[in-house]
Amino acid sequence: MIFVQLALTFLFIGAFTFGGGYAMVALINAEVVDHHGWLSQAEFTDLLAVSQATPGPIGINTATYVGYAAVINAGYEPWAAVCGALMASLAVVAVPVVLALMVFKLWQRVGHGAVAHGVMHVMRLAVVGIVAAAAVSLVGIESFGNVGLNLRFLVSVAIFVAVFALSLWGKVGPVWLIVAAGAVGWAVYGLCG
Repeated sequence: MIFVQLALTFLFIGAFTFGGGYAMVALINAEVVDHHGWLSQAEFTDLLAVSQATPGPIGINTATYVGYAAVINAGYEPWAAVCGALMASLAVVAVPVVLALMVFKLWQRVGHGAVAHGVMHVMRLAVVGIVAAAAVSLVGIESFGNVGLNLRFLVSVAIFVAVFALSLWGKVGPVWLIVAAGAVGWAVYGLCG
């Protein structure tokens, strides 16, 4: 049953997410954490950090991890969890690949008109809103710790502000920011407790 749920969930996510991997985050969070309970919010936040730090698209990385974790948490063996990871990964890209091919063929015919450009403008605005909502949904105790003047919260806020500023204005690549944030986290939490 878990395999059918994974396939249907990630087919749904793939079919109704527009704007790329980051736009998927809010929908994946709603399905995986809120609806199915396959992961806790803290596990999902950790998953996003790992998915961002590993090569490949964040949507596929997330689907792969969720597929594996959901099957393991359901009590199956690791080899079955690998099948769950593959199923979720394939399901999340199946509908978008088919739709992308169809839209490409259609865009070749009508993509140069004023209506098409208007549609694209509105879709871009919607995608910005979806990505912003995903970002806001990650601001919580799982990411920053309990609010207060404790070391964990202050370091979390400092890392957030530094990474935000460096990625926006410093033009520092995301890989370097993730590596640096991981090193700071290791130094502060690993060495200082």
